[in-house]
Amino acid sequence: MIMKRLLWTLLAAGALNLAATAQTTNTMNTNKTEIADLGGGCFWCMEAVFERLHGVISVTSGFAGGTTENPTYQEVCTETTGHAEVTEIAFDPSKISYAKLLEVFWQAHDPTTLNRQGADEGTSYRSIILYRDEKQKLIAEKSKLEAQSNFHNPVVTEIVPLKKFYKAEDYHQQYYDNNTNAGYCQVVITPKLEKLEHKNVIKSEPQTK
Repeated sequence: MIMKRLLWTLLAAGALNLAATAQTTNTMNTNKTEIADLGGGCFWCMEAVFERLHGVISVTSGFAGGTTENPTYQEVCTETTGHAEVTEIAFDPSKISYAKLLEVFWQAHDPTTLNRQGADEGTSYRSIILYRDEKQKLIAEKSKLEAQSNFHNPVVTEIVPLKKFYKAEDYHQQYYDNNTNAGYCQVVITPKLEKLEHKNVIKSEPQTK
């Protein structure tokens, strides 16, 4: 059984099954805030990475890329919704660019493993970039081509238009920061963060408010 989903089974026993809240593609899209929607495996991991970047305002874990409306985490785990675990990243473009976020994205996961990150396997863990407009699409395609030179195997990351983002249940939000000592966090997320911090890719502490 996949390690993360085994952990979820334990969490679900004592957690309320909160309905996911749908958010439209226009969420928080103001003159000073832009949104990036990226999936690179477990959203607990990606959320912890991106909230440690200067210029990132907030990171929300959720689901996108599928067909089921208002999916729950349990439904996404069945691999029947078509959704991937993704992070919705609100950022200040005057402090960090969309292209820079993508540079971190390529370093934060393995984009060459189809539908898998480490022990987490399934289409919900696929590498995916969901663009909100033509500008993001062009930047993403260029970034993917440039990133390929850093990998021996082909980059399999999907680049698709975002239709709708669905926020995951509350207990998934800021999961790493609230559960640092949990087994999955210690074995999977902490080593990832330490590696990126050592390379000066991210800060040691969350930069979000």
